Amino acid sequence: ELRATVQSFDAAKAQAMPGVRHVVQTSGGVAVIADSWWQAKQARDALEIRWASGPAARVDNDAIAAGLRAAARGNGRQVRSQGNADAARRPSGRRVQAVYELPMLAHATLEPQNCTVEFRDDSCHVYAPTQVPQLAQAAAAQAAGLRPEQVFVHTTFLGGGFGRRLDVDFIAPAVECAKAAGAPVKLLWTREDDTTHDLYRPPARNALTGAFGADGRLNAVRVQLVAPSVTARWAPAVVADGTIDPFAVESARDFPYDVPNLYIDYVQHEIGIDVGYWRSVSHALNCFAVESFMDELAAEGGLDPYQFRRGLLAKQPRWQAVLDIAARRAQWGRAPAGRHQGIAVMSGYDSYLALVAEVSVEGNRLKIHRMVCAVDCGQVINPDIVHAQAEGGILFGLSAALFNEINIRAGKVVETNFDSYRQLRINEAPQIEVHLLDSSDPPGGMGEPTVALVAPAVCNAIHAATGRRLRKLPIVKQGFVV
Repeated sequence: ELRATVQSFDAAKAQAMPGVRHVVQTSGGVAVIADSWWQAKQARDALEIRWASGPAARVDNDAIAAGLRAAARGNGRQVRSQGNADAARRPSGRRVQAVYELPMLAHATLEPQNCTVEFRDDSCHVYAPTQVPQLAQAAAAQAAGLRPEQVFVHTTFLGGGFGRRLDVDFIAPAVECAKAAGAPVKLLWTREDDTTHDLYRPPARNALTGAFGADGRLNAVRVQLVAPSVTARWAPAVVADGTIDPFAVESARDFPYDVPNLYIDYVQHEIGIDVGYWRSVSHALNCFAVESFMDELAAEGGLDPYQFRRGLLAKQPRWQAVLDIAARRAQWGRAPAGRHQGIAVMSGYDSYLALVAEVSVEGNRLKIHRMVCAVDCGQVINPDIVHAQAEGGILFGLSAALFNEINIRAGKVVETNFDSYRQLRINEAPQIEVHLLDSSDPPGGMGEPTVALVAPAVCNAIHAATGRRLRKLPIVKQGFVV
């Protein structure tokens, strides 16, 4: 159970098993130290632990969804306003309204959380895959009772980070184990530990309204974002004095389309459990809503989704350039028979990207055939790395869009391993093309942004194929199979 604490435990059976050296209660639970990991795992399964339920015991998906809906009825804090704010908040004329809901997600790093600790004389050496060595050092120093300068962090390859290793909840228990054992200890979580005790991507409920004027042009857009704040926990000083979490509103705050009246607000609503930064952070939440909605507006106006966007990006040359390249390279509007296309565009981490997804739908069976991505990430030092990051991000985004969600029942996470938290398989991977634009602008980031484009591009393509709008993820929970 999330946020439960150890009330008592009986280690008699575990301590009698082969290879077991110690059973230690740590700040994170109970750990078994043995000669091999498998011996420790078998002994841990033999432990009899009584847990005391914590504040998360009443948390479940229904309660989270109800809380987000209730929060949406309140007043949000202004993120951006241009033109007539009242006209944007209460648009009149021919209107389009939509609500987009996104689930919590696990990081699912290929390498579970782990940490090796060795005490030497009056120092402590930590060997860990961490994205923030300074936080790992502070956590280890506190657990060891040492000064930070006595702790040396040796950062290993991450085995997948995706934001999960920005948290250091696996450091202190490893230090406590090594301290109790009086010897070096490697702490390794099981996959089940990792999946059920993650710092999950926040859920979100984003509501958008748009209105067309009498001349048929888009006249007003209202965007309401409702989600927890990761930054309020991870870096509270950043959001002190009521400052809006900048990472909660990204990909909405920089709404690029030329509309006379625009109003964006954010309602921070906490859900009873801690949430964490996840690859592309809130770009994935907000880009899905904004780019899905732009398709809905295009349909209402009877316009081609690509041309509709292009016409509203005349003042945004970098956005328009990637949009044009993606459409041209994907042969927009000329997909092979039986295939359908969807498009999305975004800026993130000082990079500009557009993505065209090409899909087919037979009955309820969905196949992703092709993904064409245009990238302007400023000056490129090593094109192969950019290609690799773009391709990896697209595949990561496909797993999330198609399959992934975290469900909680009575404070316990339902998904435990890759059998219930599904990943894209090799035979399901589409053809991916990445086209880089020449640029003399400063280099932008490429480790995360393509992730966010996948869901809206694919869902827009599904609409082109079926006429059905998907406003909730994952896709397989909306009646499709892959």
